[in-house]
Parts: sequence; C-alpha cells; structure tokens
Amino acid sequence: MSEVLIETVENGVCTLTMNRVERRNALSPELLTALVEAVARASADDAVGAIVLRGAGGYFCVGGDVKAMAEGTGRDAGYETRVAALRARMEVSRLLHQSGKPSIAAITGAAAGAGLSIAMACDFRVTGRSAKLTTAFAKVGLSGDFGGTWFLTQLVGAARARELYMLSPVLDAAKAHDIGLVTEVVDDDAVHARADELARQLASGPRITLSYIKRNMNDAIGGSLVDSLDAEALRHVRCSQTDDHREAADAFMNKRAPVFTGR
Repeated sequence: MSEVLIETVENGVCTLTMNRVERRNALSPELLTALVEAVARASADDAVGAIVLRGAGGYFCVGGDVKAMAEGTGRDAGYETRVAALRARMEVSRLLHQSGKPSIAAITGAAAGAGLSIAMACDFRVTGRSAKLTTAFAKVGLSGDFGGTWFLTQLVGAARARELYMLSPVLDAAKAHDIGLVTEVVDDDAVHARADELARQLASGPRITLSYIKRNMNDAIGGSLVDSLDAEALRHVRCSQTDDHREAADAFMNKRAPVFTGR
C-alpha cells in the first residue's frame, strides 16, 4: 500500500483516501497508479460492496500537479510514450464507472480538473457546503482528461458541459447540486460520515441486483431501446434467482426488514 493512498476495508466498504496533503491531493503518477490498482482490487473483492473515494487534509483533489507541470516533469519522454502513460492512469475513471461496486466521491474543499473528472466517474457525489468545483483545464491551457468531458456531458447535458469546460467557472456546492453535478450537499464536517453511511447502505444491499442496475444504467447511455430491453430482461430474471430476491419477497410478505447476503 502506497503512502500516497490509504486503503481500508471495513463493513463491506473499501475507503480510498488520497493522501498528498501538502499538494492538496494533486494527482501524481504514483498516486494514480495506486488508485488504478486499488479500484481494480476492490472491484474484484467479494468482501467489498461499495467504494468510497475521498481526500485527506480537508481537500478532495485539485487535479493534476500544476507545480510539477511548470517544472517540466515528464516532458523528456516522447509523445507516444506520454500518451500511453496518461491513458493507463486514466483507467481509474473507467474502472470506477464500470465496476459492479457502487462508488461514492466524498468531496471536501475542492474538486478540480482531473480530480473532478474522477469524482464524476463515481456513482454518487456527497459534497460539503463550502466545497468548490471547477473543470479548471482551460485556465491552464489543457483540453481535459480522465473522461471529464464525457461524464460531464452525461450528467448536465452538452450545452452546460461546454460552458463549464470552456469558461471554467468555479461552482459552489449549491450550484453544483442545482445543475445535477453532485448528488447531495451536507455540512462540511458531515461529508465523510454521510458518504460512509451511504456506502454501508449500498454494501448491505442486494449486491448482484445493484451491480446489474448499474450495468443497465451504463448501457442505456449509448445503447438503443431494444438493446436495453434485452439486457434488462436477462438481468431481471437473473436477479429473480438470487437469495436476496427471495429474502426481500419474504420480508415484504412478513412486514419485516430484509437481511441481504449478496447472493
């Protein structure tokens, strides 16, 4: 486990804490490699039912390390090498989006640039009232990475996404919630507790069903209605064969809370 990323698993929740406090959790190659490996590991772990991504020191993530950029770190590598290296690190966004485990970004302080992109790759974004969110890329002469243009277009629509990328305004949490960028806004000191509460709720739910709901939603983004109907039919019947479905039906009939086992 790298010191730049703190990884814990408890009560079915894998918590990944970005830990470059001195740089407000700016993304370094080491941190990104650790994130890719940790999300892949959590996604394959039967003990994990949900993933929480957060930052240490009061900040979520301010994006790329602009100080390192200004120092020219990594520029000596060739164009193709740099593209391949960046693309490999960007896998963290794909993994979070496609993982069968629900994911939650707990946003405190700031989420900017690639930090915001990675937060948008998560299924939920719990945000502190004083948090600031911005795409930031245009302000440093960059076009954007980590899937931010794709995720933002899906979340808020093409016109608003163009505005947020090209003009790069800084949004407060209330505005971000109003336009559908974040899921929930809570007091700053309650962000991690609320994210953990939501993660535990998801982790204790019918895990097979939740993974299929997520796949249905992802498929709907780019697929046709017929494709969605076909996939829904397959997954719905599969869920009907789970122990969790039978438990939920029995609990409903007996007017009690269901106890899910993830099977």
